[in-house]
Amino acid sequence: MIAAARALLALALLAVFYALVAAMVLLWAAFLAAALWTAGAPGVQTPPMSVITACAAFAPIVFGMVWAVIRTARPAAAREDAVTVTRRGAPELWDTVEELALDIGTRPPGHIRLTAEANASVTEDAPLLGLAPGRRVLYLGLPLLAGLSRAELRAVLAHELGHFSRRHSRFGVVAHRGAAGLVAARQAIQDAAAANDLVRLYAGGPLLLLNLYTYVFRWLTRPVRRRQELEADREAARVAGPDAVADALRSTTALDAAWQEFLAEFLAPMRRATGRIPDDPFRAFAHMVEAPELREPLAALRARAVERPADPDDAHPPLATRLERLARLPAAEPGTGPFSLDPLALRPRYAVALGRVMLPGPDAGTRVPWRDWLTELAEHRATRILLPLAEAVREVEETEGMGRKKANPEPKPEPGPGSAMGSVTAPATEPDALTVQRVLRLLDSGRRMPLARALNSRLPHGERMFHGERTEHDPLGPLAEALAVLIGAQLVARGTAYWAMNWTGPSILVPPDGIAPETIRTWSDTAVRLPGQTRQLGLHLAALGVDERAPLPSTDPAGGTADGPAPAGKARQISITPGITGPARRRIKAVGGLALTVLLLMTGLSLALWANSDDPSYPRVPVTRWTDRYQPGGGTGTEPAPFPTYQQPTFPARPTIPTFQLPPRSVPTIRIEPVIPRPAP
Repeated sequence: MIAAARALLALALLAVFYALVAAMVLLWAAFLAAALWTAGAPGVQTPPMSVITACAAFAPIVFGMVWAVIRTARPAAAREDAVTVTRRGAPELWDTVEELALDIGTRPPGHIRLTAEANASVTEDAPLLGLAPGRRVLYLGLPLLAGLSRAELRAVLAHELGHFSRRHSRFGVVAHRGAAGLVAARQAIQDAAAANDLVRLYAGGPLLLLNLYTYVFRWLTRPVRRRQELEADREAARVAGPDAVADALRSTTALDAAWQEFLAEFLAPMRRATGRIPDDPFRAFAHMVEAPELREPLAALRARAVERPADPDDAHPPLATRLERLARLPAAEPGTGPFSLDPLALRPRYAVALGRVMLPGPDAGTRVPWRDWLTELAEHRATRILLPLAEAVREVEETEGMGRKKANPEPKPEPGPGSAMGSVTAPATEPDALTVQRVLRLLDSGRRMPLARALNSRLPHGERMFHGERTEHDPLGPLAEALAVLIGAQLVARGTAYWAMNWTGPSILVPPDGIAPETIRTWSDTAVRLPGQTRQLGLHLAALGVDERAPLPSTDPAGGTADGPAPAGKARQISITPGITGPARRRIKAVGGLALTVLLLMTGLSLALWANSDDPSYPRVPVTRWTDRYQPGGGTGTEPAPFPTYQQPTFPARPTIPTFQLPPRSVPTIRIEPVIPRPAP
């Protein structure tokens, strides 16, 4: 009842989300209309460019949210990183899936697709938010087929088919679709913000609101989805048995960790160093899982799987809770028929095709048969110490003044103990090539400690260990190991030995018949630690047919040697850094093009409306300008005037300015005639 109430509340919350998206679209359209109306209003000095820029920036955000809603309302497209398995290509797998679906009481999936993940899942592309039945697809990871037993694989398939059981409510499907829609909307905003700087300025507010909304929605739907996982475990236990389901859960967790280790520690470094990848990486992974040295580590991973903490956003309950629920269930009844599914009984073309999907394009590297790739991997992991050894030998020779000179055309006898073989020192074909003789010369001259320090300083930090001890405690250990590898590389070059892959450490040298694998390691360790033992080592090498003066042949597919990589013009540049994929590049172009299109259209319309807007009118004095006698009403009425006449413009009579008269002066007059003296007669 509580789960149903939560599902109903989640459905209501999802409806509110769709209403908010519709309101955002209407608000964005209203801003567009307001910007255009403002641009065409009379009296506007400039178009509203700030509103236009905001509308252009919000266009990818609104479009992404609308597209997310459409995606959740319609059936999802098939994954591009999967390969479809036909019934003819895997009849046993299809028969097993249909048999389990019949036992569970549900409709079998219509498609089975293989993925490069150590996981399995099912989808139902049901329309109308999952309220109507749709196409069912089962996704099965090939790493699971490489590492699970038949009973465990049967339990995994039964668990995934249990999600289609009638016990699962439609509200759970709606909740799952709603969570997918919110995640898609948030991802659309993040992609738009990452693809365009203009969108990034305005994406903070919508993204914060959507994150809060997603958190609330997941808080409501997480119990429903976890309940579905427990119900699927119960259905799988009823068909395959609770013990098989529990073992499958532990093994799936261990295989996931082993698959990630295979990609990070073996496939990627080999691809980066040599540019070589296996045509079937899943067969190579199966070889790794079946290795005897990995039985104990994988068993430890299965035992520690219960201690792995659960992700708060994960729809799966903690593994300890699931195992506890499975332990309470009764044992399953025996099946109706034999189960004869071979986990690797798939045609090789499916694994090869999935490998090309996982590592697409010509930049992925050169594809070689997976068995040959394992051989090259073993040799690469064994001989990678030779490059630091060559650099250390060169440094010590230059420091001690023992630099090698170019050999003369004819060798000269040079007696003395400088060589472990005897009295004649023949010239090397390459002056700077790494040979056993150069290492033994430094050991005979008492420079083992400078050579060991130079080698240890060039080893990676993670490899500065020798049989569990650090190089500070045993500085001569890596040097002895490097000398043994150099001798082993000479034996492999002669074809009398080979490298065996060791998934938990350096590769193991398999020497010629009659010699134990640790014998060469003992010879090298004695020559490095005890002075005067290089001559004895030289005798052993001569008995094996190894020439101390012979340089190592170039065995690196990239063209390099033990002394260094190939020349700059021939070295391959292989990178494992994930670049911009095709869909991401198209998405970035689409976001930029949408924002630019809206910006240009809005700017053009606004400028057009602003340019055609009427200027404000002011009262003016009417002026009579021209009178054309050719116009109606002109002339005398009988003959038009030959030329237009221009008359003096007439203006309306202006009011006269009133005049003011000064009042009469009231100053009295003074007569001065009486006071003016008269002239004498």
